Amino acid sequence: MPKEFIVAIELGSSKMTGIAGQKNLDGSISVLSIVEEDSTSCIRKGVVYNIEKTGQCLTSIMQKLKNNLKQDITHVYVGVGGQSIRSVKNVIVKDLPSATQVTQEMVNELMDANRNMSYPDLEILDAATQEYKLDNQFQLDPVGIQCTHLEGNFLNILWRKNFYRNLNTCFDNAGIAIAEMYLAPLALADSTLTDAEKRSGCVLIDLGADTTTVSVYYKNILRHLAVIPLGGSNITKDIASLQMEDSDAEKMKIKYASAFTENNEIDNTLSYSIDADRQIESRKFIEIVEGRVEEIIENAWFQVPNEYADKLLGGIILTGGGSNMPNIEKAFRSHTHIEKIRIAKFVTQAINSKDPKITEHDGKLNTILGLLAKGDMNCAGGELHDDLFTQSEQKPTTTADIHQKPRDLKETTGTGVVMTAAEKQKAEEEARKKKEEEEEIARVEAEKLEMEEAARRKENSILNKCWRHIKKLGKDMISEE
Repeated sequence: MPKEFIVAIELGSSKMTGIAGQKNLDGSISVLSIVEEDSTSCIRKGVVYNIEKTGQCLTSIMQKLKNNLKQDITHVYVGVGGQSIRSVKNVIVKDLPSATQVTQEMVNELMDANRNMSYPDLEILDAATQEYKLDNQFQLDPVGIQCTHLEGNFLNILWRKNFYRNLNTCFDNAGIAIAEMYLAPLALADSTLTDAEKRSGCVLIDLGADTTTVSVYYKNILRHLAVIPLGGSNITKDIASLQMEDSDAEKMKIKYASAFTENNEIDNTLSYSIDADRQIESRKFIEIVEGRVEEIIENAWFQVPNEYADKLLGGIILTGGGSNMPNIEKAFRSHTHIEKIRIAKFVTQAINSKDPKITEHDGKLNTILGLLAKGDMNCAGGELHDDLFTQSEQKPTTTADIHQKPRDLKETTGTGVVMTAAEKQKAEEEARKKKEEEEEIARVEAEKLEMEEAARRKENSILNKCWRHIKKLGKDMISEE
């Protein structure tokens, strides 16, 4: 009997990661396999820019996982993130007759109107409901309340359409079916933040290789999301400007770099070795590193809306590979003046694994583990055999097969679930058919009304009235005789 497991894939700027895990009855997750591929040649700033090479990396990831698991994989969970993801507030207004009671249908109309918003070259990945304004008061659930003015406040999460298309195309070309697409920052937040932090207000900052993702939460609701194109690789490039290879710069960063150093702690006589023949003064090295770190922090903090900057009782939570830099908390505390800072080295779920990549608890795998925790559909196929003749020939599952019936967007709104291209196409086809049916019904009704109106006009015409009068006169004369 084949064992059940869930497979998730994260397309990072420095590496592509695939993971397979099994959910246990006690709520823990046992990691069965984790594999990585270098993605620097095909993923830039967290998005696909070389479709062919990305497809090759995906194929390699899948093959490695299958070999480790000795089982086929029917579909996978995928994280969506990277450059150009941002949130935009939107307000939909509906005026009602006096003392009208709000119904679920009215709320659905606001949500549909928001989802149908058009943004040039941008795709709405998800829409988080912020709150509803009824006359002059705010409510999270307006159904059943009387008002004359209803406003829906939404946070639309957008991404460039070509990034969205490229991501879907890569999986289609590689023959990998997508069980679900999730917004990676939301999956990460659900696995690293506590309920108290989300409720009281906090900022989650994911310090990645090419990008830094900022998520602001308040009263358990996502209030702002932004991705800035700066990360740890920028620090490496700055160090490499001292005439050295990127690989050597990365080693120096890991060995010597500190996010914050007090001026009186800098030893002006100390030098760091670049190679056997060259050295650099420690002060100059520190200034290079701290200059870039300061830029990243200031850009990340700039993303926090002013209306929430003084409501962050949960503080700042740092995660990702960049959070491992020594004194990173001091650097953030110095520039943001937020005292409460926590480094999320690992996810909140109980993870069982002996793999050093996971047991190190360095925050680098928090996103992929968050995606794995989101999965609830068995991804296991048939067992693989060494003998090619015993392999059962099964038609591979496609994304379109999984999403034959598109889900109602109202059920997934604000959950971080992103519709796949196949599901979106199905939904658009159904919406088009529904619209055509409604137009046909309206046309038939219009024709019916037009015929009734013509008949009524004919009935009331002068000629018709005269004819009816003559007929009535004739009947009266006959009846009298």
